[in-house]
Amino acid sequence: MSFGGPQWPQEPQQQGQQGYGGQPGYGQQGHGYEQQGQGTGGYGYPGPHSGPGPRGGGSGGPTPDWSALAEASASRDRRRRRLMIGGGVLATLVVGALVATAVVVTGKKDDTAENAGGTPTAPVSPTEAPTPEPTFSSVAPPPPPNPKDYISDPGKDRAPLTAEGLFPGKRLSMDGRAYEKGATSATTNCAAVTQGGLGTVLKKNGCRKVLRATYARNGVAITVGVAVFSSEAAALRAKDRATGGIAPLVGAGVGDFCHATVCLRRSNSIGRYAYFTQAGFADGRKVTTGDKGVFLTSDDLGTFAFNQIYARGKTQASAAAGAPGQ
Repeated sequence: MSFGGPQWPQEPQQQGQQGYGGQPGYGQQGHGYEQQGQGTGGYGYPGPHSGPGPRGGGSGGPTPDWSALAEASASRDRRRRRLMIGGGVLATLVVGALVATAVVVTGKKDDTAENAGGTPTAPVSPTEAPTPEPTFSSVAPPPPPNPKDYISDPGKDRAPLTAEGLFPGKRLSMDGRAYEKGATSATTNCAAVTQGGLGTVLKKNGCRKVLRATYARNGVAITVGVAVFSSEAAALRAKDRATGGIAPLVGAGVGDFCHATVCLRRSNSIGRYAYFTQAGFADGRKVTTGDKGVFLTSDDLGTFAFNQIYARGKTQASAAAGAPGQ
């Protein structure tokens, strides 16, 4: 029995070649088997031209060999049973292959859904409330506090103010240049710690307090004085109209300097603070324009005073920004 013929769908069946169970196709894999018998009659009966005798099939013909015919009929029956059994096995194999294919395909679909996330999202039920869109206030948040506001307004500038707080430690360093700190002082008698006409200027503009500190380096001494006023405008006027200078503060390892000699005096302001410096040689020599060390010392201590005042405002602004309700 051959299985090399056409597969699905089957060719039209021939007479006497019905498949297993009466279903066309099952048991009909290929048509290579040969039909037994020489005629067109049914199984077990000879056709018009059967037998070895002459054509016609009349009554006068030779007697058929009934033993041979019986043997041929039995042989055909055995062959037919073998064909039907083979067809049933083939049908079982085909059905099994289809089932296996379905299982494989189903498994593949499951893997795709699980691993690739290909399962479409179910539509939102009408009863489910949609996720609200984020809303933003049209009112811009207030800007962060400005440190300068706190060192310009006495109502905001309420942090403790002392000479040691403004000039902390025993020394300071500016760009790697170390300065040793000498004496410090604080007074509300602003004119008493000045030279020349500076006292008058401070008094006229409402000076509240003067804080001083002296530093020394490489034979050069300098006193920096910070005058406190009630407003930024008052401090700015005092700086612009300054004459004379801050009085040198001696002691704590620093001797008399800038007495009856020429020294370098400078003034500046930030917020409600005006600051003044007076720098000269510790041995009393006069300062000239070529004495770069004195000018550098004046620059360093002026920058230090500015930084300390600004840091005071920054600290208070940061505290206000972190306070509840700010």
